[in-house]
Amino acid sequence: FGAKLISGTFRAADFLFRASFNSFASARAVPFVMARALVNLAVGTVVFFLLFLLSQSNPSTSPPRLLPPPHHGARPAMVLPLFPSSKNSSRTFLHSHRHLLRSDSHSSHPNARMRLYDDLLLNGYYTTRLWIGTPPQQFALIVDTGSTVTYVPCATCEQCGRHQDPKFQPDLSSTYQPVKCNLDCNCDSDRVQCIYERQYAEMSSSSGVLGEDIISFGNQSELVPQRAVFGCENEETGDLYSQHADGIMGLGRGDLSVVDQLVEKGVISDSFSLCYGGMDIGGGAMVLGGISAPSDMVFSYADPVRSPYYSIGLKEIHVAGKQLSLNPSVFDGKYGTVLDSGTTYAYLPEPAFLAFKEAILKELNGLKQIRGPDPNYNDICFSTASSDVSELSKTFPTVEMVFGHQQKLLLSPENYLFRHSKVHGAYCLGIFQNEKDPTTLLGGIIVRNTLVTYDREHSKIGFWKTNCSELWERLHITGAPSPTPSSSGKGNSTESPTTTASDGSPHYDFPGMFKPWFSEDLTWSFTGILSDDICFLTGKIQIGKIILDMSLSANHSYLKPQINKLTEFIAKELDVNASQVHLLNFTSEGNSSLVRLAIVPSDSSTYIYKETARNIISRLAEHRVKLPDTFGNYQLVQWKVEPSTKQTWWGRNYMVVVMALIIIVVIGLSVYGVWGMWRCKQQTVNSYKPVGAAAPEQELQPL
Repeated sequence: FGAKLISGTFRAADFLFRASFNSFASARAVPFVMARALVNLAVGTVVFFLLFLLSQSNPSTSPPRLLPPPHHGARPAMVLPLFPSSKNSSRTFLHSHRHLLRSDSHSSHPNARMRLYDDLLLNGYYTTRLWIGTPPQQFALIVDTGSTVTYVPCATCEQCGRHQDPKFQPDLSSTYQPVKCNLDCNCDSDRVQCIYERQYAEMSSSSGVLGEDIISFGNQSELVPQRAVFGCENEETGDLYSQHADGIMGLGRGDLSVVDQLVEKGVISDSFSLCYGGMDIGGGAMVLGGISAPSDMVFSYADPVRSPYYSIGLKEIHVAGKQLSLNPSVFDGKYGTVLDSGTTYAYLPEPAFLAFKEAILKELNGLKQIRGPDPNYNDICFSTASSDVSELSKTFPTVEMVFGHQQKLLLSPENYLFRHSKVHGAYCLGIFQNEKDPTTLLGGIIVRNTLVTYDREHSKIGFWKTNCSELWERLHITGAPSPTPSSSGKGNSTESPTTTASDGSPHYDFPGMFKPWFSEDLTWSFTGILSDDICFLTGKIQIGKIILDMSLSANHSYLKPQINKLTEFIAKELDVNASQVHLLNFTSEGNSSLVRLAIVPSDSSTYIYKETARNIISRLAEHRVKLPDTFGNYQLVQWKVEPSTKQTWWGRNYMVVVMALIIIVVIGLSVYGVWGMWRCKQQTVNSYKPVGAAAPEQELQPL
């Protein structure tokens, strides 16, 4: 378009120039020629100025213009269906009896270090990755200390929801074996295979068959893959049906619990640990097996006989250094004080909650109290002047939980507050009344940025305040992965080793060519882009394009007329403009489809922010992009990022120089043309006289 304008303008100028000099031969054509040339010149000049302005409307320093993130609601609370819903709380305690199996083992056993993903308050849970079968099939499972069975959707399940990963296909695993009917299990109607069934008070349920296969824990685990029994779902309802995670990883006390099975085999010590990220950082870490406890870890006795849950001996609560006037027995009702990783918030018996609420309000009487983000909940919220988490301790009081032998767990504000989703700088209490239930239930919010060790062998639970994003460094464990935030990539699909850098961080060949997601040298490669040592995403190189290859289970002929809608949905899920998502290729592969997309900078920028690139790739890699069922399941096959082209001074300013030259030439030709026409007119007036007109006498000059 610009070339045509330049050519047209030069033709107009040339036409004007030639017309002015041809006017000697055709004086009558001068007005018409001049008018036409001036019109062409004016139009061309105006268009060039517009083109110049448009070319300068994309300053390279402007940040990418992103669509606002989707609203997640006030608090999605506890998606995990372990407790019944109530008006003022998302979940209360559920009663179910679970068989207790304990096995003492030596503490020198290896352990399985694993990553945690997602965010407690945004997703309602934390997940980890397990691989089941040969070859391994990956699943995102909610880590739950209140559940005793591990289950994933089965390929035969017609009443299972649409989750993060494809369903487990037993026929594709060469090591899968169904658990045959026996005296120690419930059997199906044909008495051929063992079955399981879990029903929850909040109208959620899971049922299916029991199978046995090899379970892998990731290539950062010292523990080799082990055979274990798990549930293969044939039906799920309620929150289990609608949740994004694939299933549950049961860490409770019970013969189907992953921990109990590994302990019974003697491959790990009877212990495991969880470490949840803080208010600003999701994700975290998990260890199956024993670890060396820090010297300043606070312990509480955990009675293994009282209930199948993990009960601790809470005796007192202090607010701003002042003990609440409560009888210690208030925390000992029913199941006592239960620690449950599958619960989001904390729930106190009525007397304890009222005393805690009164103490908090007394300490915060100078703050403005506001309505909660969701009218369906009677949240207690406060408006503050700062949204910095590190500054909360200057406004909100500290809380202490005191166990036996005066062991104290200090709770910072992030351990009992959650952000108000509608008011900037506002926070709400994350501790609620447990209706009329005398059980004290402590959910994940209480242990944010806290390493919790469930030492079942010695009947105690330890608490250690730390930064869970730096857990391995703080525990002085070398060669372990950093417990990265929830935006981190997915783990390995096979048990092959990963190439690591000298500092132990995963090696990442970036930038460069396409990397297949399941290649041997990239089993942890995506998490590498979260490392500060990866220069491309943390250095000065700017990202100009992200190319994604995706496989969709939908048929090519069916998907073809819907392809534009697909790109729109992907743009919406990735929080970018639809104009940033370009379709590069669309082909058929059997009954599925292959789509190649490019994510480019927005109109207001020349590059993509590194944080935006990390977020885009991690969302797709972890299947956090939800597409309509009509598109089927998707898989990120491979991806590549390309650096933004670094322009020289001439590359950045060539249009300005060209425009200046064109304007100078046009003005010069115009002036010269006007001057030529004026001379032509003057000569014409002097050369032609009417017949009979008087002529001045001229003196004859000698030859």
